[in-house]
Amino acid sequence: MKVFVDLWWFFKQEKKSYGFGIVMLAIVSLLTLVPPRVVGIIVDHIYEGTLTMPVLLQWIGVLAALALIVYVARYLWRVMIFGASLRLARLLRNQLYTHFTNMAAPFYQKHRTGDLMAHATNDIRAIQATAGQGVLTLVDSLTMGGFVILTMAITISWELTLISLLPMPLMALLTSYYGSLLHKRFHHAQAAFSSLNDKVQESVTGVRVTKAFGQEEQDIEAFRKQSDDVVKKNVAVARVDALFDPTISLIVGLSYFLAIVFGARFVIAEQLTIGQLTSFTIYLGLLIWPMLAFGFLFNIVERGRASYNRVSQLLQAKQEITDSRARIHVPPTGHVDVAIDQFVYPNQKEPALADVQFELSEGETLGIVGKTGAGKTTLLRLLQREYDIKQGTIILDGRPIEHYTLDALKAAFGTVPQDHFLFSATIADNIAFAKPDATISEIIQVSQLAHIHDDIIQFEQGYDTVVGERGVTLSGGQKQRVSIARALLANPNILILDDSLSAVDAKTEEAILSSLRAERKGKTTIITAHRLSAIKHADHILVMDDGRIVERGTHETLMEAGGWYRNMYERQQLETLVEKGGRSS
Repeated sequence: MKVFVDLWWFFKQEKKSYGFGIVMLAIVSLLTLVPPRVVGIIVDHIYEGTLTMPVLLQWIGVLAALALIVYVARYLWRVMIFGASLRLARLLRNQLYTHFTNMAAPFYQKHRTGDLMAHATNDIRAIQATAGQGVLTLVDSLTMGGFVILTMAITISWELTLISLLPMPLMALLTSYYGSLLHKRFHHAQAAFSSLNDKVQESVTGVRVTKAFGQEEQDIEAFRKQSDDVVKKNVAVARVDALFDPTISLIVGLSYFLAIVFGARFVIAEQLTIGQLTSFTIYLGLLIWPMLAFGFLFNIVERGRASYNRVSQLLQAKQEITDSRARIHVPPTGHVDVAIDQFVYPNQKEPALADVQFELSEGETLGIVGKTGAGKTTLLRLLQREYDIKQGTIILDGRPIEHYTLDALKAAFGTVPQDHFLFSATIADNIAFAKPDATISEIIQVSQLAHIHDDIIQFEQGYDTVVGERGVTLSGGQKQRVSIARALLANPNILILDDSLSAVDAKTEEAILSSLRAERKGKTTIITAHRLSAIKHADHILVMDDGRIVERGTHETLMEAGGWYRNMYERQQLETLVEKGGRSS
């Protein structure tokens, strides 16, 4: 029952709804006690030969009135209690969604997307059931059971009531044992569902890669194995769940047996009338639901407790990047001074960056190149404070990066990441994501700067063309240019292009870079690239390898130095000439 204690904050918040609902439940329970008594009275009238039509109609009228009142009361408690449980589900979903959007990159390194989705769906449903069906079964089993037992003991026979309830301690013992088993197994079942959810999300997202390599059968087999594991763990839950009803039915049968055997003896001894014994057996029948509800309660509560623990652990995850030291709310203008002694990713041993130092004045362009895994993207993440640096500093406009609020940093940076994510919306909506109130003329202007406008107007719906999920209806180069247009619309003080021109041809690349140089005069731009032609006009160029800066300078000085940069540039130029020659022939 600990989950009810954990949810007490919500019960207090919704005390009017739950209070009114519980009162209606109690009224229903009390009124349900009347019909068995009426039946007993009528049976005694029949036995004694005193039943008349007026008496019968009188009691039928009483039962009809009770039925109407119970109908209204049941409607009201359902609206109040189940309505409150739905509000709890909405509240927890909102809390989870807000939590997810506020968490930084380290959080998403620890948690998979499918797992997070399972928390927001299956686990929330289990908690909702606890706050709705769980509260119902708890209150109904206590009120109905308590009222029935008191009525049997006070109005009929306390001795027969005591005898009939002798099997009840056994039920309490067994259902408690089943509940602890159910809690463990349901926790494993939910974890298995999270893994399956994550597998489906990955498979759907990567379906084109799967088909391209002909791995459909292997992917289906992997899904089948995880699906079988989910079934196996849920069957284990169902086995425990299936024990509740037979156990309760057996105990109820024992209670009936004792009631009939000893009740008949009481009738023979004239301690009870036939009508009273009839009422007693009907009351005993009314105890079946409270006992079943008691079994359901353990089932619902243990599922809810397992799910609430999972959701609570997620909500208690601390935001590692905070505004605790922030005091500046104005976005930095673009002067960057970096001195990183060493940076190590969480749960990693080897440093991702070491001895990285450079300075960039406002309005300058920085190019960062190097082999895959050299540390380029890591450096960009640190510049945007996706992680905090323990050994070193990043200074923006003469102030440590930690002194700026996260909102100020977000306002300062416009990023075009390697993974170009587009929403399943129109092209115009995707571009206007960073500035929802942008006019169509503003959207067209940045599209022209990103050299995607001509492509867009070729579509039948133009800017109203709806792209598929993650932009699957666009080519790689088109997605890159839409992402660039989106970043340009925000007009950031610092624009970051993280290998964002790799999918466009050299001519388009040069056109885009020329537009950026003309449009962004006086604003800082940082470009990482594998194709060195994208950064040869930069004011400063850093060559990185294994997390360190191995060369630095301008294009001209690096060419004169004759190191990795010159070798790679000449090789790429030669490859370009060979490709042109192949096309001309």
